[in-house]
Amino acid sequence: MTVPKTFHVKGMHCASCAATIEKTFKKVAGVTSAEVNYGTSTAKIAFDETKTNPRHLSKTIEHLGYSLVAPQAEDHSQHAGLKQSKEDKLGELNALKNNVLSVIPLALLSIVVMSWEIMARFSLLPPMSSLWEEFIHHLLPIFATYALFVVGKPYLLGLFRFLRYGKANMDTLIGLGTSVAFIYSFIVMAFEESLRSYINVEQSYYDITVVVVAFITLGKYLEARSKLKTGDAIEKLLNLQAKTALVIRNEKELEISVNDVVHGDTIIVKPASRVPVDGLVIDGSSFVDESMVTGEPMPVKKNAGDSVVSGTINTSGTFTFQATKVGSETLLSHIIKMVEEAQGSKAPIQALADKISAVFVPIVLALSFVALGTWLLVGTRYFGFSQALSFGLICFVGILVIACPCALGLATPTAIIVGVGKGARAGILIKDAATLEKLYKVTAVVVDKTGTITRGKPEIVAVEPEAWTSKEEVMSLLASLEVRSEHPLAHAVTAYAKERSLSTKTVKDFESLKGKGVTGKIDGLEYFAGNTTLMEELHISINNKGIVEAAQKGATPVILSTKNKLLGIVMIADALKPEAVEAVSRLHKLGIKVVMLTGDNKHTAQSIADQVGIDDVVAEVLPHHKLEKIKSLQADGYVVAMAGDGVNDAPALAQADVGIAMSTGTDVAIESAGITLLNGDVSKLVKAIKLSKLTMRGIKQNLFWAFIYNVVGIPLAAGVFYPIFGWLLNPAFAGLAMAFSSVSVISNSLRLKTIKL
Repeated sequence: MTVPKTFHVKGMHCASCAATIEKTFKKVAGVTSAEVNYGTSTAKIAFDETKTNPRHLSKTIEHLGYSLVAPQAEDHSQHAGLKQSKEDKLGELNALKNNVLSVIPLALLSIVVMSWEIMARFSLLPPMSSLWEEFIHHLLPIFATYALFVVGKPYLLGLFRFLRYGKANMDTLIGLGTSVAFIYSFIVMAFEESLRSYINVEQSYYDITVVVVAFITLGKYLEARSKLKTGDAIEKLLNLQAKTALVIRNEKELEISVNDVVHGDTIIVKPASRVPVDGLVIDGSSFVDESMVTGEPMPVKKNAGDSVVSGTINTSGTFTFQATKVGSETLLSHIIKMVEEAQGSKAPIQALADKISAVFVPIVLALSFVALGTWLLVGTRYFGFSQALSFGLICFVGILVIACPCALGLATPTAIIVGVGKGARAGILIKDAATLEKLYKVTAVVVDKTGTITRGKPEIVAVEPEAWTSKEEVMSLLASLEVRSEHPLAHAVTAYAKERSLSTKTVKDFESLKGKGVTGKIDGLEYFAGNTTLMEELHISINNKGIVEAAQKGATPVILSTKNKLLGIVMIADALKPEAVEAVSRLHKLGIKVVMLTGDNKHTAQSIADQVGIDDVVAEVLPHHKLEKIKSLQADGYVVAMAGDGVNDAPALAQADVGIAMSTGTDVAIESAGITLLNGDVSKLVKAIKLSKLTMRGIKQNLFWAFIYNVVGIPLAAGVFYPIFGWLLNPAFAGLAMAFSSVSVISNSLRLKTIKL
């Protein structure tokens, strides 16, 4: 049976590493697909468990310096691998930090010596005294030996693996460049007198070896530290999980590990505590902060029968709930899993960078030898062998050092990691990087009316009392009657009265008048509440024109009267969501057409559309009609995003270029759509599209600078501009430039965190 599994990979240092590992896995018997992501240091492998296993897969790459990291056996948490991977990364970061602290002082001294020699040539500083020059002459080899063989050990191992197995990566380039500089300098020093008549024995490159190793190691440290920051979204989500739960067992309160909670457990949640698992409130009430799920800061009131979600915070009272989902079933676990998978996925835009990274190192190796050979063959004619060799070595080392597959490899995944994490914190769950890229191209958004543009439940939108009464009296009498009714509109009336603490009175002789309304006696006087038909039977005069206009706008009138006197009219409608108008306006500013599909009548739908500013309305449609409208828009050249509930709109969601599930935040349809918007907030739809545009813009910026950096840097290091401008890049500066290229790409991705959606 073929199963896809995601593993963390240890030892990856560049995009070329990822390409090498991916190729190696694909050659293993039983592996049907492999996708290695340098940005997240993960490998997603689909393999037949009867033909291979993780241990065997790890062994196939161990000789190349890599290994798969499996979760420790004693940790049964679903996301244990994440914690373990973080610990491994922190260990690597500390090792890099120690290396940087030990080698940077040596590099700074080497730079001082290098700068002094350059400035002395232009008479900006006096020449170094012979005593100091002799001291430095013997000190630099010691510095270079430490830098190359202690701090630079990973680069030498990269060179060794290349020579033995033919697999090259960035470490190979650095190892070869610094080794050549060191060995040449050693030969010049050891055979100074013998070589004096052939080459310039005063010129050595120990300082270049020290500075390059120092800068590259510093760059690796800064890169590793920055990469940790890109993936902090999952860590923050993991920290939301409660560690313990207060359960009632055998009529006793017991504090147990959250991993020991089972279905049906009765759990007590006290103020300021986190909800440990998902469940339903059975006793008590409180306000719960659900911002980690929905992105909304206002706490939500929870009463008996309401659902609660693991990781949310109880802000006030104490309540008891029954566990319905535990462990990996909880919403929080689903969110973490989805974010982790999305961050590890690859966007189609990354394909070109991957192809270049796969052949990058061999091409750079070839270019470095071509540059050296060209300088020796052509340069000797114009500068002499000694000077041509010096220039050739500088260019050889410079090309190897400045070439950077890392910037290319990090351009897309770091932006995806940050974008997906930022979305998760805002209640926008993105299934994979490909969906994020598609969303960026959307030109038309199709939305349902109920629950998306409107609240999805009847609410009182207007109370119009007659001159001889008041709003409060009308609603108090109406609520007294409707509290006995089962009609959906009655719930809107009673909810209105309850929210405003309006008193209700005892009703006698209550009767439901089928299709017309209700009647009953309050304080001995008979009251009627119902529609126009009931009023006509009672010969009560009402303003039909106003009622017709209200009906056209989607409102339903409930009229209150006595046997011979009108008291007031209450308009009930599925009210607009307060954020709907602004959301549609923002979509228009992004150049996106908004279409509303609904099963409601045309008058109601058009009225809602006019209030919100929607471009096109298709009313009185069935699910298959929605599907046809999506196809029609696509035929007209639109890239369509469809927002729906993920159940009734399933065919249309599947047809759309991007399916967006409007979830309430509890039973999330994570698998049914590319994007899930928690809490069903239409404003999040705009934020999701803006997030995709910001992320894709960041990716394009990263790729542009990564490409330009290599396109300009490699020819500069090769000495192409020397005959024209006299430019020749010192390998030490090439090392500095390479070190900060990856850091600049990651920093640009991290900038996305600070932008408001």
